[in-house]
Amino acid sequence: FPSHDMDKVKETVEQCLGDEEEILLATGFEEAFMGIARQFGRPFAVYNFEKCLEILERDMAPDDAIEYFYFNVEGAYVGENTPAFLSWADGYEAT
Repeated sequence: FPSHDMDKVKETVEQCLGDEEEILLATGFEEAFMGIARQFGRPFAVYNFEKCLEILERDMAPDDAIEYFYFNVEGAYVGENTPAFLSWADGYEAT
């Protein structure tokens, strides 16, 4: 996965959405940003679940990272444009 910084992520979002739509971004997970998806006409950011855990594991034990992620990241509903976190199905991977 390519390395991103927040400016690059925001630039990508602006190119995809323009000024008319907004999405919420997960601060600190720029490296895990995959792109933008839509559901029911609403855009939202998509992040790689496994990469998010790798980022958290830089500062905490794996079990703590999983618990933190599920409670504080995935479990944090922040509105209609809340980000999504993608886990690859067995046998599939990014191309």
